[in-house]
Amino acid sequence: MNTLLWVLQILAALVYGASGVMKVFMFDTIREGVKSFDALPRQAWMMMGVLELVCTLGLIVPGLLHWQASLTALAAAALAIESLVFIGVHVKYRETGSIVMSAVLGLVMLFLAYARIVLVPLD
Repeated sequence: MNTLLWVLQILAALVYGASGVMKVFMFDTIREGVKSFDALPRQAWMMMGVLELVCTLGLIVPGLLHWQASLTALAAAALAIESLVFIGVHVKYRETGSIVMSAVLGLVMLFLAYARIVLVPLD
């Protein structure tokens, strides 16, 4: 189970890291092709991108360093909550594929948070 959780953490870090980089450093380019980026002000997208980048570190670094392991569950929970915002945005723009993707990622993050608190803590 621990191996599965690490695989999920690494995959999630890659997905959310890429998403965070796009929101923070490539906003104007991405905005042209994705109409749902008009739903929120640029500053809100930037804040969510920074949150994703911080949480990307939180998914990996505490477990590797055996330091403040509860931060991994906190990072996963924050990303699960953020996915609810994305679901709302994508519903407004009727982007079905993005709704499904956000829901799946949110559920995976919720499972990861639960698993790292209850099933296989990183202590």
